[in-house]
Amino acid sequence: KDSDVLCLFRISPQPGVDPVEAAAAVAGESSTATWTVVWTDLLTACDVYRAKAYFVEEVPNKPDEFFAFIAYECDLFEEGSIANLTASIIGNVFGFKAVKCLRLEDMRIPYAYLKTFQGPACGVIVERERMDVFGRPLLGATVKPKLGLSGKNYGRVVYEGLKGGLDFLKDDENINSQPFMRWRERFLYCMEGINKAVAKTGQVKGSYLNVTAATMEDMYERAEYAKSVGSVIVMIDLVIGYTAIQSMAIWARKNDMILHLHRAGHSTYTRQKNHGINFRVICKWMRMSGVDHIHAGTVVGKLEGDPNAVKGFYDTLLLTKLKEDRSLGIFFDMDWASLRKCLPVASGGIHCGQMHQ
Repeated sequence: KDSDVLCLFRISPQPGVDPVEAAAAVAGESSTATWTVVWTDLLTACDVYRAKAYFVEEVPNKPDEFFAFIAYECDLFEEGSIANLTASIIGNVFGFKAVKCLRLEDMRIPYAYLKTFQGPACGVIVERERMDVFGRPLLGATVKPKLGLSGKNYGRVVYEGLKGGLDFLKDDENINSQPFMRWRERFLYCMEGINKAVAKTGQVKGSYLNVTAATMEDMYERAEYAKSVGSVIVMIDLVIGYTAIQSMAIWARKNDMILHLHRAGHSTYTRQKNHGINFRVICKWMRMSGVDHIHAGTVVGKLEGDPNAVKGFYDTLLLTKLKEDRSLGIFFDMDWASLRKCLPVASGGIHCGQMHQ
């Protein structure tokens, strides 16, 4: 149905297990089924709530792998909750004995369910208006070395980079509040460097201040402080979890701040081609969650990336309507229900010497 959540799984069944049987097992385990028959099945509309594996096909040039298309009733998921959506879709099924490997390749989120999410508060257009940058990419860089600098030297790097022509500097994923540089000190020196660079160049500048911390209370405190000293943008890491990401996105919307997400940790489950989650799905979840931009990889640089796959990630974040294009890894048509665009950030050892690539 148009209102169903559609998922595409890449399944590698155990030897002797029929691929259709494996697909049905995945559908059941991620919805209403359990390890045995229970009498309480008669107390609910299992025919409605049971996920349905409606199509299975062999993966081209991979005789032991199959694509399983599975449909989930929209009512199975709490409105506006990435945590609940993922608890069903990926929560238990990846340890299932019937499959040797399992990968979530793509999802089609229905219009009605998308409307329960806020999406990015700023997105591409509002950020360009705030930065007063049009007709060219926003140019940023990460402070290096990412660990070990004092607050004062860190702020000096921010100033020199922004004065030299960058629009943004940013904290790296593991800069939080270590003994060599506490967060409050870093924020103050960064803002000093930003303000000096703005005065020097006459242009709007910024730095992604990483507010990632051990608790939500700490993150809110750091974000509030970043706002109070004049920052226009804060940053969080993917490893804080889906609930914390959505909470920070709501805070950013209420406080009129741009929110950047560093995809720290994603490769632990996105890099393997036959098991885990495709990063395209993470892009969809993060756009729904409400982050304004996210690292989305690049073909050149120090990090792994396939040109067509990266193009698919960028399209997922930027287009208002997705069209099926298997060459880019997009398996479903999908209308983004007017959720704002999420700005993809090219990342990973990029420099001007790679322009010819």
